[in-house]
Amino acid sequence: MNDNDVLSNLLLIYTVSIAVVFLFHQFRLPSIAGFLVAGTFIGPHGFNLISDIGTVQVLAEIGIVLLLFTIGIEFSLSHLASLKRLLLVAAPIQVGGVIVLVWLGGLLAGVPGPQAVFWGFLLSLSSTAIVLKALAASGDTDAPHGRATIGILIFQDLAVVLMILLTPILASPSEDTLSSILLPVGKSIVIVGCIVAAAWYAAPKVLEYIVRSRSRELFLLTIIIICLGIAWLTSMSGLSLALGAFIAGLVISESEYSHQAIAEVLPFRDSFNSLFFISIGILMDWRILLQYPGVVTGLLLVVLLLKFVSGAGAVLAASVPPRAAILTGVALAQVGEFSFVLAQVGQEHGLMSGTPYQIFLSVSVCSMIITPFLMQLAPHLARHVEAIQRLRHWLPGQTTAHVLKAEGRHLHIKDHVIIVGYGLNGRNLARVLGETEVPYIALDLDGDTVRREAQHGLPLYYGDATNPHVLRHMKIDDARVLVIAISDPFMARRTVQVARSLNPKIHIVVRTRYLRELEELHQLGADDVVPEEFETSIEIFALVLRTYNMPQEFVMRKAEQVRREGYALLRRSELPELAHHLRGGTLSDVEVETCRIEEDSPAAGKTIDQLALRPRTGTSIIAWTRSGITESNPSVKTTLLPGDIIVLLGTRDQIRRAMGLILLRETEPPSGRSPS
Repeated sequence: MNDNDVLSNLLLIYTVSIAVVFLFHQFRLPSIAGFLVAGTFIGPHGFNLISDIGTVQVLAEIGIVLLLFTIGIEFSLSHLASLKRLLLVAAPIQVGGVIVLVWLGGLLAGVPGPQAVFWGFLLSLSSTAIVLKALAASGDTDAPHGRATIGILIFQDLAVVLMILLTPILASPSEDTLSSILLPVGKSIVIVGCIVAAAWYAAPKVLEYIVRSRSRELFLLTIIIICLGIAWLTSMSGLSLALGAFIAGLVISESEYSHQAIAEVLPFRDSFNSLFFISIGILMDWRILLQYPGVVTGLLLVVLLLKFVSGAGAVLAASVPPRAAILTGVALAQVGEFSFVLAQVGQEHGLMSGTPYQIFLSVSVCSMIITPFLMQLAPHLARHVEAIQRLRHWLPGQTTAHVLKAEGRHLHIKDHVIIVGYGLNGRNLARVLGETEVPYIALDLDGDTVRREAQHGLPLYYGDATNPHVLRHMKIDDARVLVIAISDPFMARRTVQVARSLNPKIHIVVRTRYLRELEELHQLGADDVVPEEFETSIEIFALVLRTYNMPQEFVMRKAEQVRREGYALLRRSELPELAHHLRGGTLSDVEVETCRIEEDSPAAGKTIDQLALRPRTGTSIIAWTRSGITESNPSVKTTLLPGDIIVLLGTRDQIRRAMGLILLRETEPPSGRSPS
């Protein structure tokens, strides 16, 4: 194939993808499903529009490598260590449970034992690429179910190595099975350990020298070389390219260059990653659906149910709340991309071929296509979690009922703050409350964090704030403030609703990531909602105003004005019906602002008459403060001195021009006439 054929294939692939994904977007359908459908259209089993599938698959594999690389950068070793309970408890139960259940089902169906185990291998894996992209799009990566899902996916990617080594043994069992497994595994571990140790030492030093050159091109090329190089070396030891890329990302994550590295790689990752989903769709043979509709549909339902039950049950065993377990089970319900790699190995050794292989592809691709839709519907399913929570007494570990370690232990606290979520925001709030001697207690669903902090004497307990019994244990009836600082939107809304029903007088403050949740949280009973999106905007404009020597009082008032009005000032382009108003709307056309006279202000040393704000801008000075003494309607002969505070009355535009005269520079002609 010549270069023009490669270019024409890529042009065709992206053109069809744009059309399909745009159509999906119009109906608010996930883009991942659009890429999968686009692949089925252009593949050999669809309209056969491309001539070289191999090139697409190679580019798609690069996309997976870059995806796992960026995941590794964002994850970091400390984050990985925080998932040890999931990696050591939930993940083995999920993978092992699927394998055992599929093996038993295969034996009942008359499938030979080795082939049944191999089918268990295939179905135990989930799609890292699809799930992580969906979690990132919904902002649930740091939510309890997001962390649980990621921990299990990492374990599955590691388990692929052992499954690949076991596949030839399943095809032709030998007496020396144990040594044939342990020797390759031990060899892989040693080689990977050497690669990681060398990269950990060399990569930061190499990047340090590259950064000194101040060349973005060199930095980008070095990052790509580190990513692909470590991935290639790791694959040479028997592991997957994707796992090697993840290790490379972990290496970079511990350096000070991680943020720039991920910023440089993201555009390439998104471009190549879309090819992966398209290549999966290309593999789909729609004729199998027409020939075996009952078999494919039945197997698809069995796979979805089996993986949902195994995923949800596994995280429940790791003391994850039922609602998070439901979302995790839905996220893991599909067949993974590494199952295709494993299926090819099975084909080579005679464990799968012909029609069974095509049925497996059909079921797998259908499960991938349906996953984004299921993950969108999962929060609605989780709304019924209260019915499950009523059965809490038989759930493993009594997941959310164990707020206090010792039975009969009661809290003796009153007029306190309850902090829900002990992440970054929760820790910072707890530290300030502790320093100011304000009583508080905190709740979190990370058992390791609770145990670690409790050893230092902090009032942190394990519990689910959506459970009324837990909040009663936290003495919500006697609490003054409830602060909800968690990343899970559903849990935040449910906690507000439950807390308001238990204590109608409590002041509820909610931290949310997105502005669209502000109105609903207020309707549910939240007193104050802090959306991270616009708090960042407030901080930015505050810094800009201070750069222009705006008085601190003015900046703080403007920030409070935005918060008080529900961020309507910053949302005016989105919600034009929410007009800016003064102090709750008592005066619709005028505003009142305070202004401090600085030493370098053009107004310093001038009388109010000389400043001539009213004839020049239309603004009136209605009050004047010096040394804590305020005088209303000051005389025009009053001389303004540094440190004085004047109160201005006028329209927004009039006050803006007046502030320019007082604080910045002379913007009006000296004659005192208003500009034409």
